[in-house]
Amino acid sequence: MTLHSSTRVRLLAATATALLAAGAPTAYALFDGPQHDPQHDSKPRTALRGEPYIESRLFFGTERPDGGPAVTDRQFMAFIDKEVTPDFPDGLTVQNGRGQWRDAHGAIERERSYELILLYPVARAGASDRKIEEIRTAFEKEFAQESVARVDDRTRVDF
Repeated sequence: MTLHSSTRVRLLAATATALLAAGAPTAYALFDGPQHDPQHDSKPRTALRGEPYIESRLFFGTERPDGGPAVTDRQFMAFIDKEVTPDFPDGLTVQNGRGQWRDAHGAIERERSYELILLYPVARAGASDRKIEEIRTAFEKEFAQESVARVDDRTRVDF
């Protein structure tokens, strides 16, 4: 008996999904503290380092949709000093980049960009979320940008 190609693809996809789902609890368990496998270990494994934090990454484009001059390094760092540092004085990282995205008119835009990385304890996530949204709005307004991309991930941090 021969399976049709689409049926075979569906079967393979369902099998892969089931295997991934079975492994996911194990992967996430690593974030929950010391692990112990009584069949193979005589004592618990070492706990993961660090405390639970959120890592937020913001992506700032430099080209202006209205055709104005691109945001300069000096302008961007002045923005960081004024809008970011007061709310995140414990530290941050800025990286230079090159990016592309599809604008509101459907055109692919390529531009110099900045990535801002912020780390903060999970316990301060609510207050930090408001501050980050204010930063995004301020940049969009000050530099005539359509958007500032944001990515949030849970992580563990040890200083």
